[in-house]
Amino acid sequence: MTEVRCVLDAKAELGECPVWSADEQALYWIDIHAPALHRLDVGTGATRSWAMPRRIGSFGLRESGGAVVALEDGFHLLDFDTGALSFVAGPEHVPGTRFNDGKVSPDRRFWAGTMDEDSLSRPIAALYRLDPDGSLHRMVEGLIVSNGLAWTADGRTMFHSDSKGQVIWAYDYDPGHGTLRNRRVVARPSEEAGRPDGAAVDEKGFYWSAGISAGVLNRWAPDGRLDRTIPLPCSNPTAPCFGGPDMQTIFVTSLRHGVVADVLAAKPLSGGIFAVRVDVPGVPVARFKG
Repeated sequence: MTEVRCVLDAKAELGECPVWSADEQALYWIDIHAPALHRLDVGTGATRSWAMPRRIGSFGLRESGGAVVALEDGFHLLDFDTGALSFVAGPEHVPGTRFNDGKVSPDRRFWAGTMDEDSLSRPIAALYRLDPDGSLHRMVEGLIVSNGLAWTADGRTMFHSDSKGQVIWAYDYDPGHGTLRNRRVVARPSEEAGRPDGAAVDEKGFYWSAGISAGVLNRWAPDGRLDRTIPLPCSNPTAPCFGGPDMQTIFVTSLRHGVVADVLAAKPLSGGIFAVRVDVPGVPVARFKG
């Protein structure tokens, strides 16, 4: 059995988007429904928070400091010192949608997708790419819940999932131009195996996906084989990221929102952040150049 420990009993309504800062040896993460960006010093347990004026779907750390954040109306830059937000760009809003999972690509662009929040069934969401010059590009359409962004160590393969479409894709990625081609299906996880949510990739090219419907962390092989399943002490894990001094700890966020009382009683750490030690390092996530 793989050891799993709770590093923060955050009781997050909807914890998401963990991001490791190697320079600080700190973990950043968000709560979408109690909108804020948080920082955890894993060594000391010290925390810091930046409240958001609207729901935050995802974020990425910036090379120059602070963060790029995807709020309901689009992309903003967050100053960590002052807490000030400055608007960069945003797509025309589609009623019933909000921004969801996002991540900085190896070429230091920020990618984030939207989701159908009203019915969780309409293919009205999309995946966007924000370039360092502030230009915004619509890259993938016809999604229900955009999720699971992650890149291989060489930056040449991008993984992406649709949580309600219950599919994990891989694309050939061009880091010189930030373009995608040759989309193919990696896996179609069932509800029982774990519907795909947030994700991360290890140095061997395996895709670690939060199985939100099954309370597990899944490791998918590049050929679509389910290589490993790790049960977690929460009802609904949402997203993993690699971190720690050797990049061999996976931090996993989770949620409490909408979890019924008897399930919360059985899994009271739901909404917490968990740490899982693994035998292979993860791929570091870049910082946004803009």
